[in-house]
Amino acid sequence: MRHLFVMRHAKAKKGDGDVNDHQRPLRKRGRRQAAAMARVLQQWQALEGQILVSDAARTRETLDEIAGQLQETSLVERARFDEALYHFDGQALLAWLKALPNEADRVLVIGHNPALLELVHWLCGEVPQALPIGSLLHVTLPDTPWSALEQHSAELAARLNPDEASHALFKRKAPVKPSLRKVGLAKRIRGLLEYQYRMVRALEPGVTAGVDPEFLHQYRVNLRRSRAIGESVLATTKVPGLKKRLKRLKRRARATSELRDLDVFLESLTETPPPLSPRSLQALERWLQARHQEQHEALCQQLSTPDYDEDMQDWHGFIISKGFHKALQKLSSKRIEAVLAERIAGHDRDLASLSIDSTDEAFHELRKSVKRIRYLAELEPQRQKRFLEGLKHRQRLLGDLQDLCTRQAWIDVFSTNSRNAPRRKQECDAWREALEEQKRALREQVISLAPLGT
Repeated sequence: MRHLFVMRHAKAKKGDGDVNDHQRPLRKRGRRQAAAMARVLQQWQALEGQILVSDAARTRETLDEIAGQLQETSLVERARFDEALYHFDGQALLAWLKALPNEADRVLVIGHNPALLELVHWLCGEVPQALPIGSLLHVTLPDTPWSALEQHSAELAARLNPDEASHALFKRKAPVKPSLRKVGLAKRIRGLLEYQYRMVRALEPGVTAGVDPEFLHQYRVNLRRSRAIGESVLATTKVPGLKKRLKRLKRRARATSELRDLDVFLESLTETPPPLSPRSLQALERWLQARHQEQHEALCQQLSTPDYDEDMQDWHGFIISKGFHKALQKLSSKRIEAVLAERIAGHDRDLASLSIDSTDEAFHELRKSVKRIRYLAELEPQRQKRFLEGLKHRQRLLGDLQDLCTRQAWIDVFSTNSRNAPRRKQECDAWREALEEQKRALREQVISLAPLGT
C-alpha cells in the first residue's frame, strides 16, 4: 500500500503590485497554522518518506514552520522544491504524480488549491467539498506503479485542518458566549446551557483528532458545567424530564475522565520530571501513551455512535423547550439562597470532621461539595461575586490534592506491571512516598481552612 499526504499551504498575505503570487509570504496566522500541523504530520508518519514542495514562497515557509516546530532542520534539507507543483490544475498535478518513481511508497506534497482537491477527488471519488488553508489529507493507494494509477482507486484515510489540531486557532471561530449579565435568571440559565451545548458540539472534531489536549479539557468542562447547572436547577425546583437527561450527560462526561487524567499526568512529567532513571521514565511514558491511545480510541468510538448524537440532540431539544422554560420561571433567588445555605452547612460539617489521617475519599467528597456549591452560586454570579472569589483558593487546593491522588493511582498500576524490574518498583515506591508528603502538606492547608458559613 502507498500513502499520499496532501497539504495545502498555510494562510499567506495577499499579493499586490510589489509582490506577485509566487512570492507571497505567510501571514502571522499562517505561521501558527503550519506550526499546529507539525505534530499531526509527525503522528501520521507523513514526514518519513519523500517531501515534495511547490517552490512558491508560501509553501516553502509552510515547511520551514513545520521543521522549526519539530526542531528538525533535516526536513528542509530532505525536501525537494519543484516548480511543477506550483500549479492550480488537478490534471497537471495528476500527470506529475504518475511520473513519481515506484520506490516512493510514502509521499508528502505541500502545494496549492484547487489542484490538490481536484487530484484527491480524481483518486478517491468522495472527498471533502473544500480543502481549507493549512489542511492535510491522507490518501491510501494500491501497491501498483504510480504510472498505473486509476481513477477512484484510492481511499481517503484521514483529514484534518489547523482549527481541529490547535485549540488556540479554534477559539477564533468558536461559538461566542452570549452577554447575560442584564437578563433574568431563567433566560440566563437557558443561554448558558445552549452556549455550552454549542461548544460541546464544536469541540468534538478537535477531541476526535486528539492532537491538542485542550480540546478534551474544554469539551469535558462544558459537559460537566451543563450537568452541574442542571443539577443546581433540580435542587431548587421540579423540572420533569431533567433528571434522566442529566444521567446521560454524566455518563458522557465520565467517558472522558481517565483520558483527561492521563493528559494531566503526561503534562506533569514534562513540567516536573519525576525521580526516575531515564530508562524507567521512558518505560512509563510508553506505558502511559499506550493507555492514552486505548482511551482515546474508546472515546472516539463513542462520539461516532448514533446514540451519542441522539443524546446530545435530545438534550438540546430539552433546554430550548417551552416546558423547560416554564419550569425555570419558578426559580427564585430566595430558594437558591436556601439551598446554598444547606450545602454550605453540609460542607462545613464535613470540613470539621476531617483530620490529617482522613481517607483520600473524604477529601475528594469535600472537593465535590465545593464544586456543587460553586455551580449553585453561579446561577446568580453578580449577587454571589465575592463569595465565588473566596471559593477559588479552596477549590484549587482540593483539586491539586485530587491530582496527586490520581497520579499515585497510575504509579501503582505501572509499578504492578513492572514486577520483573525490581529497581523500577523501588523508584516508583520512592516517588509515591514523595507525593504522599506533598499530599500531607495540602491536607494540612485544607484542614486549616475557615468554614464557608462564617
